[in-house]
Amino acid sequence: MTDTPFLSLKNVRKDYTAKAGEVTHVLGGIDLVVEEGEFVAILGFSGAGKTTLINSIAGLVEPDSGEISLRGKVIDGPDRERGLVFQSYSLFPWLSVEQNVALAVDAVHKDRSKAERAELIQQKVALVGLDHAMDRKPAQLSGGMRQRVAVARALAMEPEILLLDEPLSALDALTRAKLQDEIERIRKEERRTIVLVTNDVDEALLLADRIAVMTPAPSAKIGKIVDVNVTRPRDREAVNDDANYQLLRKEIVSYLGSLNAESGTVGETDIALPDIIPLDLAPDEANAPPQAYLDAAHSPVEKRFLEFFKLDKVYPTPKGPLKVVEDFNLLMDKGEFISLIGHSGCGKSTVLTMAAGLNEISGGGIVLDNREISAAGPDKAVVFQAPSLMPWLTARENVALGVERVYAHASKSERAAIVDYYLERVGLIDAKDKLAAEMSNGMRQRVGIARAFALSPRLLLLDEPFGMLDSLTRWDLQDVLVETWNRTKVTAIMVTHDVDEAILLADRVVMMTNGPRATIGKVLKIDLPRPRDRKALLEHPKFYQYRQEVLHFLAEYDHGPNAKAA
Repeated sequence: MTDTPFLSLKNVRKDYTAKAGEVTHVLGGIDLVVEEGEFVAILGFSGAGKTTLINSIAGLVEPDSGEISLRGKVIDGPDRERGLVFQSYSLFPWLSVEQNVALAVDAVHKDRSKAERAELIQQKVALVGLDHAMDRKPAQLSGGMRQRVAVARALAMEPEILLLDEPLSALDALTRAKLQDEIERIRKEERRTIVLVTNDVDEALLLADRIAVMTPAPSAKIGKIVDVNVTRPRDREAVNDDANYQLLRKEIVSYLGSLNAESGTVGETDIALPDIIPLDLAPDEANAPPQAYLDAAHSPVEKRFLEFFKLDKVYPTPKGPLKVVEDFNLLMDKGEFISLIGHSGCGKSTVLTMAAGLNEISGGGIVLDNREISAAGPDKAVVFQAPSLMPWLTARENVALGVERVYAHASKSERAAIVDYYLERVGLIDAKDKLAAEMSNGMRQRVGIARAFALSPRLLLLDEPFGMLDSLTRWDLQDVLVETWNRTKVTAIMVTHDVDEAILLADRVVMMTNGPRATIGKVLKIDLPRPRDRKALLEHPKFYQYRQEVLHFLAEYDHGPNAKAA
């Protein structure tokens, strides 16, 4: 028995110097010990230096000071004992699954016979559930399958420690859940030491023995280490009812919120964003939208403001017509917020684009404010995953493009007031003259949200607007959306894969069955007080009950063609 830690990081620091000479302090003194066979998740905001840290452990980045050692030996470069899986899988497209894994095996295990190497490849590919796809090329694989190949390749090196750098962040929710299950199975069967970099609290809680939370940049450190005292095996649905899980989740979410408030940063945003109105303030006359906006948004219709009636969508295919959505029926009152949730491929975005007038309706109809929807227009504002800004224009100019068209009869000062009002609501008033090309993804999406609300739409449609963002930045943008919606009460539908997001935002959660012929499977009314605050939500006795109902529905439909493709 030795007292030497398996993996030890002592006061690890790293700075980067730009061409102009500006120094960025990334790691400000990281201290961490990982025991052999332990699973540690490193959780933190984008830009906090998580990737720099994992690359330093891998030996790909040399710290400026401090020491990283494995079994007492200082790490001074990459080595086969540390297997790294990146966010992007970097497979050779002209090689099969077997050949991609063989590259690593042949390079690392030259001392083994050809038969031994072949057996090792077969074993690791089978471990990630791809033994049926050994001869397939990457182009023939889904994103989830390609990421499994990357994991198999790392495991085939038989490393002392497996390093996972956000390997699941680019995947849809269902595929991500399945890969999480694969990682858990690998932990159990391989019993390897694993360090996972993630920005997903639930992912960390499902997989890790301990969670190390990094403070935001600059000069990031380990701010808090949490022991995950939730009994294994941890079933994604069952842990929702576990009291320890709920307490840990609340503790971590609260801590991350406090770090965010103390630092003045907002997720991945590279500047402080002041003047975001706190969520605990109810809308008041002093902060009400400009009068020109209120006039444009007026409608005498309150009940049945939006109606989906026997909505169908059929696409032509070489094998004949394919009905992707069938008999979709939904009534919404004015000012209602609906979350639309379901597995990938169930037709959520198809329904949304038909409501936007961007996708032809095959059968049935959609009526908005007593008018049948037949074409796109500014009365139906859409926010997509990518905000599609004009990169050569500023935030203010991007928002003004739509405002100039919608408020043609308003004065110049009234139009300017509307633009500034919504840039202020999303926390960008101090960055209104910043070019879109110079903004982070989170900032660009803020502009997209401001632009949509500024149009005074009769219907706001959000198609996974935070899907491309890390989960911590997504929290901030959800808060921005909640606060802005509280002041306008625009009728809204949001497509999402995120259960917490669906509950936080919605009056009702509409759950769709798997496609093809997808339809509404269940509607859940969310009886939670508004305005809503994430911290208060986690303390509400009904929250986990609602969460369980949605998770159970998704679990029931976790068997369709998309599930198998993951």
